[in-house]
Amino acid sequence: MAEVLRACILASRDLLRPGMLLQALWPPLAAMVLWGAVAASVWSPARTELQTHFPDWSWLSGNWVSDWLANIALLMAFAPLVYFTALMLLAAFALPRMMNMVALHDYPDLARAGRGAFWGSLINTLIAGLVFVAGWLLTLPLLLIPGVLLVLPLFWLAWLNQRTFRYDALAEHATPSERYATIRDSKSQLYMAGGISALLAHIPIINLLAPAWTALVFVHLCLQRLRMLRGEGVVWEQT
Repeated sequence: MAEVLRACILASRDLLRPGMLLQALWPPLAAMVLWGAVAASVWSPARTELQTHFPDWSWLSGNWVSDWLANIALLMAFAPLVYFTALMLLAAFALPRMMNMVALHDYPDLARAGRGAFWGSLINTLIAGLVFVAGWLLTLPLLLIPGVLLVLPLFWLAWLNQRTFRYDALAEHATPSERYATIRDSKSQLYMAGGISALLAHIPIINLLAPAWTALVFVHLCLQRLRMLRGEGVVWEQT
């Protein structure tokens, strides 16, 4: 818990650095504009089509109830697309710049031993994001079960955050064996950080900074662990 708290504090500090806030904000804003334009063009016909598949229940016969449920369903369908797009933009364009600032300031002693960081990060984010979006949409009907709305979105975001950013944080610095060792030794902390960041992603206004803040938390969490492993002379080989 202490390691995760330290990483959260350092990530919050990093967002105040010159130039960092711009890199943190433009990916989610661009994703919102993109999917907002798509939503505006398809919302009305999509809502009408969705309502035709509703059960023939008496309490759904009122237009306002049917409209409200359809709007909520569409909003829940677009939300993961916005978050996934923000993560893709962050991983591809903003995070490398953010990583450079953090690494030079806090981890100048760590040699960069990673190879193919850009493409590896992009492919990892794409695969994780597709699993996230597909899983989210497939389990969307479960939200009708009381209480699931409080759990399911957090579960999927926590999984996506740790699956995406644990790789991104180590891509430039760690060899494959070091990356394997770091993730293996930090699984509980990584899932905890993913859960905390998932909670923040559901708070209005703050959620604009959530993807970048999450990335920075994982950078500090993973690079600090990598530093410890190198200091101990630990080398892991994948079998």
